[in-house]
Amino acid sequence: MLQAQLDRVEAGQLAPPEKKLARKAHAILDAARNAAEDRRPTLSGASSKDRVLSNIHEAELILLQLAPDNEVRWRGPVVLAQGVHHLGEDDPRLKVLSEHLRKNNNILDKEFRELAVNVLHAANHVEESEIARVRSFRNVVLYSFLAMSVIATLLILSGYLHPDGVPSLLCFEPPAPTPSNPLATKRVCPAGGSADGDDGLLVGSLGMCAAAMAGAVSIRHMQGTLTPYMVPLSLLALRLPVGVLSALLGLILIHGKFIPGLSALDTQAQIAAWAIAFGVAQEALTRMIDRQGNAVMENVRGSWRSFDSPPPRPEDVPRAETPVPSLPSTDRRPWPFRNRP
Repeated sequence: MLQAQLDRVEAGQLAPPEKKLARKAHAILDAARNAAEDRRPTLSGASSKDRVLSNIHEAELILLQLAPDNEVRWRGPVVLAQGVHHLGEDDPRLKVLSEHLRKNNNILDKEFRELAVNVLHAANHVEESEIARVRSFRNVVLYSFLAMSVIATLLILSGYLHPDGVPSLLCFEPPAPTPSNPLATKRVCPAGGSADGDDGLLVGSLGMCAAAMAGAVSIRHMQGTLTPYMVPLSLLALRLPVGVLSALLGLILIHGKFIPGLSALDTQAQIAAWAIAFGVAQEALTRMIDRQGNAVMENVRGSWRSFDSPPPRPEDVPRAETPVPSLPSTDRRPWPFRNRP
């Protein structure tokens, strides 16, 4: 569509500086096509969609500069809508543009073309920054997933190399024999028998399964995203290594008598039950990360998001040729932001 608009503009009479801008627009559109066909991620985690979006934004700016005056007249509301979505109501450029459109019956004069270009450029930059924050948050979650997965794997593997390390901390000494339980003299380990690497593997597997179950339940609170980054899926994947570490560290805390009144577990079933409980308990930590992820995704605004206040009706917009009496009002904000709570 942008290419067709550019070809139509070039069919008219263009000055030499405008022809140079048109050649630049062709190069930008070619870069957008190349980025759309490139599926290789960059070191920063940026996808080809980011490069496509940035090039499309630059092409839109050039087309707004090259558009004939009779077409620019009706570009004002489009630019204003983009600015309202992404720029704050205190932005001075947006204030001047909205006041001009309000007084001029939503028609953009050619003298305000450069102002419209600046507003559109700023709004596009903010939109790209919002999407970049989503990408950065996704990268942090993925790196955390990889780091915790490596730590959990090393803890489990260390049990096979040094059974007296982590596996011994997962085993419990039974209480003294009693008349009702005279056989309570054997050391209890998660996998039975003596302490070895299978104990850590069993506890970690139970914690991971419990975390996966808790994550499946939490899907009902998650929201999808229109950005090209799978943030909800990354948050679900993060629960798995966190569940493994929660189960391992939780049983070590019980073994170290960190929890008052709970110092020994009598049977393998009790150890497995506590491993599952600690695996589910990780939901308290990951739920806070979910809230942060939802806040980051909610910060991305676009045409799919409604305005904070409904747009004015056509009959409420004053026309330039109609004198409008001034009314006393304490709200001096431009019309897109008035009557907001």
